[in-house]
Amino acid sequence: MRDHLIAVDVGTGSARAGVVDRQGRLLCRREHPIGMRQIGDHIAEYDSEQIWSATCMAVREALAAADLPAERIAALAFDATCSLVLRDTRDEPLALARESGATFDTIAWLDHRASREAAEISATRHPLLAYAGEAISPEMQIPKLMWLKRNRPDLWAISGHFFDLADFMSWRATGSTGRSLCTLTSKWNFLAHEKSGWSPDFLDRIGLGDLLARGGLPQQGVAVGKAVGPLTDKAATELGLNTHVVVAAGMVDAYAGALGVLGSIADQPDALEKRIALIGGTSSCLISFAAAPHFGKSLWGPFFNAVFPSQWLVEAGQSATGGLLNHLLQLHAEGGEPTPSRHRQVIERVQALRQAEGPDFAARLLILPDFHGNRSPFADPNLTGAISGLTLDSSFDGLCRIYWRACVAIALALRQILEAMEGSGIRPERLHLTGGHVKNPLLVELYGDVTGRELVIPDTDDAVLVGTAMNAAAAGGLYPSLASAGVGMAAPSHSRQPDAAKHALYERDYRRFLAMQRHRAELDTL
Repeated sequence: MRDHLIAVDVGTGSARAGVVDRQGRLLCRREHPIGMRQIGDHIAEYDSEQIWSATCMAVREALAAADLPAERIAALAFDATCSLVLRDTRDEPLALARESGATFDTIAWLDHRASREAAEISATRHPLLAYAGEAISPEMQIPKLMWLKRNRPDLWAISGHFFDLADFMSWRATGSTGRSLCTLTSKWNFLAHEKSGWSPDFLDRIGLGDLLARGGLPQQGVAVGKAVGPLTDKAATELGLNTHVVVAAGMVDAYAGALGVLGSIADQPDALEKRIALIGGTSSCLISFAAAPHFGKSLWGPFFNAVFPSQWLVEAGQSATGGLLNHLLQLHAEGGEPTPSRHRQVIERVQALRQAEGPDFAARLLILPDFHGNRSPFADPNLTGAISGLTLDSSFDGLCRIYWRACVAIALALRQILEAMEGSGIRPERLHLTGGHVKNPLLVELYGDVTGRELVIPDTDDAVLVGTAMNAAAAGGLYPSLASAGVGMAAPSHSRQPDAAKHALYERDYRRFLAMQRHRAELDTL
């Protein structure tokens, strides 16, 4: 009986595979690292074959740990970061660089090499930009492809396929070049609500009139919860499965997290509109759904049918949150490698210092967290971070003070984003949190207290993998629809109410946060 699912999440630094049953229980999970080639703070690349190999190892190990035969697996689904995979006309990797035996053919989601191209696209003021927050981010695929055509015409001339990473994974698994509506609408400026999703006049205007032909891109996408095809013989062997396993259309990783935490109310559109999914990892994404479109500067979308049928999705975000905390550990003399155990040591000391020093702990340290630009509410990839109030303290406790105030700054920025979303007609009453941030008690506390909103946390180790499994369950026929899979597989959750007294204390921090932003803008004009 085929009543189990494989969910794969390809994140920034690893590929994770989980075995999930029909009730949404994550039976086991295995993880393998993936390498990233980074040059400075703007260039980041992957080897897609190494990603696939890491995925195959994770799937085989998860299946073995679950002690399940391949005959019990009904379907497989992938979610991934919005990295851009390049293939030539022979379906071989299109090498941006070769190094130490690796072929780097994938531009990482966080790569900002296309900042100039993104600014040029935004300057066109094309009507399509209303569905991208009025400004294109360099993290989207179109500016990256514009960069590729301009700067690597040798590669453009022999290109055969351009894939979002989730679509590459489904192609590698099935041989199908079908693309997911989830990736197309959110990262490729594809308008799913239009008869023809592509806008030829937009592509012509930015010099990408040949994009569809060069990239092997389809005229239509495959909806989340639908199948792109069965596993090929080769992929089935590599994954330790068989060709009866169905593969679902891929998902953006954050959107899989949104499905995982909001799936329980997928059949209640009115309730869905009052919730926001907060997916916190290296970066943070805020995702809302509505029956009608909401527009706003710096808000990505509205995207039609990106996850749920006939629903509009709006995304906002922060480019570096967990990544910022990692960076601060690496930067400080007392930090070291940002391992989970090191974060725990810092967090435990922060809690002790807060207990000893009270609410004014490190209060004069003020931070703007835009160390990798600002996605929302300013839509400016060139903004930089700032720390005010530093002293000569280079001790471990000094690091803990900076770490704490960085957490506060991340939460203050979240509040500002929520206010921007409210200005566009989105009215969230609750935040549903998933991702690595659920393991950081400082962020969990601050997200509720700083924003003044109830925080809902699922009682599962990994709502992203569960959301991806919901997609697989619908595609594999275990449930009749994506919404029913969401309801049937949703994990129970617990809530944290905001502390009203602490919320009042953070009002001063928020005023100073906004003042620092004004001062930064003033300095940039001098």
